[in-house]
Amino acid sequence: MSWTITQHQHDQLSRSGSVPIRVGEGHAPWIRICHWITAVAILTLAVTGYAMLMTNPRLYWGEVGNPLTPALFELPISRNYQHGGWEQAVPFFETPDSAISASRTYNILNLNAWGRSLHFLASWFLVAAGCIYLLAGLASGHLRRNLLPRVAELKPRALWKELVDHARLRIRRTSGGPPYGLLQKIAYCSILFVIVPLMVVTGLTMSPAVTAAFPLLLDLSGGFQSARTIHFFLFVALFLFLMAHLSMVVLSGLGRQLRAMTLGQKNDG
Repeated sequence: MSWTITQHQHDQLSRSGSVPIRVGEGHAPWIRICHWITAVAILTLAVTGYAMLMTNPRLYWGEVGNPLTPALFELPISRNYQHGGWEQAVPFFETPDSAISASRTYNILNLNAWGRSLHFLASWFLVAAGCIYLLAGLASGHLRRNLLPRVAELKPRALWKELVDHARLRIRRTSGGPPYGLLQKIAYCSILFVIVPLMVVTGLTMSPAVTAAFPLLLDLSGGFQSARTIHFFLFVALFLFLMAHLSMVVLSGLGRQLRAMTLGQKNDG
């Protein structure tokens, strides 16, 4: 059985709890292409970022930080976590405060050049997909029509209802594509306009070539190591969003969502 209602009727029925399946208009081809490029890029960034973090699973704050300096905190993700000491500690000068050259007890994970190169390459795919999405979204009206929350939607009562419904797993089945719920819009906009741009900026800040040309980036982030720490927490936020996103995909109708995002097919009933 196929049926269609107006957005106003849909909103009224949604408030009454009478809509089992949210009406959707499907995903445009450019949205689907950007989505899957972004998905592959983020997966690559996650794997390569983890490989690099295994080399030195310590996060610092400020300009300087290395395995010989105290860390802000340490992540138990590899043999380099509390690595067991140093070998061949040799001071550069015969003074008490001389710098020391040392080798880690566990140094096999230092061979991560492949991860750095692939991480940098994947980041440009993410940037390219994001730029295409923004430009196409502006030109088509998708951002204004479907993604940006309206003022009427941002009422505390409406937001609280969405939070309660999600906390109780009262997730409406979807036909794929817009219209999006309020929490969806807030989450998507946070990722698109805050998390990913800051990840790109802090990632570039960790490049000596970039900061040599734009030293202001180091000042804004508080130093090279601060940028690395901020970059890590931004990715944690992105990872948590992805876990919630995948959970909502499953709970709202996995088959419909996959068909909508791969083939562009919508299911109205």
